[in-house]
Amino acid sequence: MEKGALKSDWLPAFNAVPRHLFVPDVIWPGRAGMNRQDDRVIRSEAPDTWWEAVYQDAPITTQWDDGTFTGPGKGKIPSSSNSMPTMVFSMLDALSVEGGERVLEIGTGTGWNAALMSHRLGAENVFTVEVDGASAREARKRLNDAGFDPVSVIGDGAEGYAEGAPYDRVVATASIGSLPRQWIEQTKPGGIIVAPWGPTYGGEAVVRLTVSGDGSASGWFVGSSAFMRLRAQRVQRTHVREYLGGKKWPADGTRSVTAISPDAVGDWPVMFAIGVQVPSAFPWAETYDDGSYTLWLRDTAVTSWATADFEKDREEFEVYQSGPRRLWDEVETAYLWWEKQGRPGFDRFGLTVDADGERVWLDSPDNPVPVRAAA
Repeated sequence: MEKGALKSDWLPAFNAVPRHLFVPDVIWPGRAGMNRQDDRVIRSEAPDTWWEAVYQDAPITTQWDDGTFTGPGKGKIPSSSNSMPTMVFSMLDALSVEGGERVLEIGTGTGWNAALMSHRLGAENVFTVEVDGASAREARKRLNDAGFDPVSVIGDGAEGYAEGAPYDRVVATASIGSLPRQWIEQTKPGGIIVAPWGPTYGGEAVVRLTVSGDGSASGWFVGSSAFMRLRAQRVQRTHVREYLGGKKWPADGTRSVTAISPDAVGDWPVMFAIGVQVPSAFPWAETYDDGSYTLWLRDTAVTSWATADFEKDREEFEVYQSGPRRLWDEVETAYLWWEKQGRPGFDRFGLTVDADGERVWLDSPDNPVPVRAAA
């Protein structure tokens, strides 16, 4: 691939396992680098559009709302996909396999990733777990039709698959905000875990962890990502009306102004840096026709909220905050820390998971990122 994600050692698998064998007939094409989907495409009705989507370097949504929505149009929450090829092969490259390694995949999806690994490593060395029964059965059929028979299991990926352990590698195709201990316990010392990791707030990157003999795992983030959340770690997001207690905004919010634009805190890397420091909180933008918007901040405990109004060409922005957590103040402090560190990208961050918990660090495991509020 032109972007360099496909290295020569994975080229035979790429050529032998074409993507179209693992894309269902009904899809919602995505766009590279964006969490947006086009409307439903049915292969029999629009074959040219279907083929074009399959061979673009972009993700393809294959399920909405855990299968309860089938279209037309789009559902509320995408719940399964066929990942963009550059992401697939960059994560496979991060596994650093040489051949014969025993690999556990969390999230079978459409089966393409499992097929690629089966071709490279031998299907007897590939174990794949999928929580959605219908998706798992369809993927298993595609794998078998393509000539592969890895161990395919319907189950909760957060628990791994102890029956096949220990593994040399673990790769997750669903994002997490906390690394399940079972993944470490089921990986051999010296083994590698590759997974998309992101805080509740937003921002996400693929982390590559090496497991140690003492039961810890540590390593660097290796690239931006945007995966669907592992079902066991989804966060329920309560509507803003519940935070206002039946009152009209700004309810009991306290007014202030800030020189930090809501636009400054919206890019993926800075959202990651903010989210690590501001746990159990998340943003939402309420947009208006003139291009202005209100950035809402809410905590998962439903105790605190804040708003920051963005209007173009302004130097000060109106803020309202309510509750025991001053969420805009937390976000602003986290943003200023990120600026002071030189606006680091994902490649300067790492993650350590051990008996003391989980810590994101900057530049060195000895330099943990500060946490601004209790989770």
